[in-house]
Amino acid sequence: MPNVSVVLLCAVALTIAAVTPTQAFVPRSSPTRHGATTSSSSSNSGSRNGRGSNTLSTTLTALPWQSLAVKGAAAAATAAVAGTATVKLVLDKPSRTYGDDTVAKEYDAWADDGILEYYWGEHIHLGYYSPEEMRQGYKKKNFVQAKYDFIDEMMTFGGIDATTHSKAKVLDVGCGFGGTSRYLAKKLGSDAHVTGITLSPKQVQRGTELAVEQGVADNTRFTVMDALQMDFPDNSFDIVWACESGEHMPDKKAYISEMMRVLKPGGTFVMACWSQRDDSETPFDQRDKRDLQYLYEEWTHPYFISIKDFRKLIDDTDVMNPVTTANWVDETIASWRHSIWVGVFDPRGWIFKPKTYVKCFRDAYCLERMHRAFKRGLMEYGMWTATKKEES
Repeated sequence: MPNVSVVLLCAVALTIAAVTPTQAFVPRSSPTRHGATTSSSSSNSGSRNGRGSNTLSTTLTALPWQSLAVKGAAAAATAAVAGTATVKLVLDKPSRTYGDDTVAKEYDAWADDGILEYYWGEHIHLGYYSPEEMRQGYKKKNFVQAKYDFIDEMMTFGGIDATTHSKAKVLDVGCGFGGTSRYLAKKLGSDAHVTGITLSPKQVQRGTELAVEQGVADNTRFTVMDALQMDFPDNSFDIVWACESGEHMPDKKAYISEMMRVLKPGGTFVMACWSQRDDSETPFDQRDKRDLQYLYEEWTHPYFISIKDFRKLIDDTDVMNPVTTANWVDETIASWRHSIWVGVFDPRGWIFKPKTYVKCFRDAYCLERMHRAFKRGLMEYGMWTATKKEES
């Protein structure tokens, strides 16, 4: 999404491009201190050698089409500025405020139009970019591969591998199309089993179809379930995995408590979630509050909390060993703009779907707003991992 200032500069450039230096800065008749005019002074000066008067007069007299060009360019610039301001005003007003069923509906819509899957592949989460990849330029990296790399890095962060967890029962909370669930099933092996839960029936349908296509239908399962009220007995899973689902949870405490409840003693918990800055030391100012409100409401989030606050919720369950946390903003921030660029470089995912144009434009604008919020430290990318205490 282009910066508004860039659009304004383009509008100004349009005006300047239509006006030559002499037309713009040399008036046809400029008064001097003594009341004489530039044209008459120049004319007298030029007549000494019998030339220059007519030539200079022609240069300083704007032709009719030139005047029209100036006026037209100015009008175009004014219209561009006004239009940009109007569009920004519309885009800055969030369109998808959180409600009881908004998350499921939004993900159903993404599943239906296919645009998210076209560009993001099977994984509805940010990608991972190493320092070297960032130095070389993030656009050189395959956008979908970045998401697989994220899963690998998250597994390493949580101490999850095929040797230790080859027979693990895994719960993927907020599984999306099930890309991570299927990837974990392949990485851990056929003796492991992964269950993915989501609020979207269409994501369950698509996830199941892809599991059959990819030969992991026997050790994956997808089901519609509310993460705040899971239909699993206590101590059901060896691993509880949650990647970018906490953002949508209206009750963060219940979200954490449920995941801790279904995790087996000795089991591993690992979570990734967009988080807002801890404001206990530096309170949010009006700009911060305004920007957070937009981020809450444009992609149907109830609210965010800080890395520190999530860690406290985990500690407060009193069933977990010490929590390890991290902020992966540097490793993931490229995803926001990268996701815009893939749509620019390859428009086939949306160009033939005119009914989605407004939605795509709004999403691109929100992606840019997300980038800026993470860049300035208003938002952070939280990571948490811990093991559950063994029963005494």
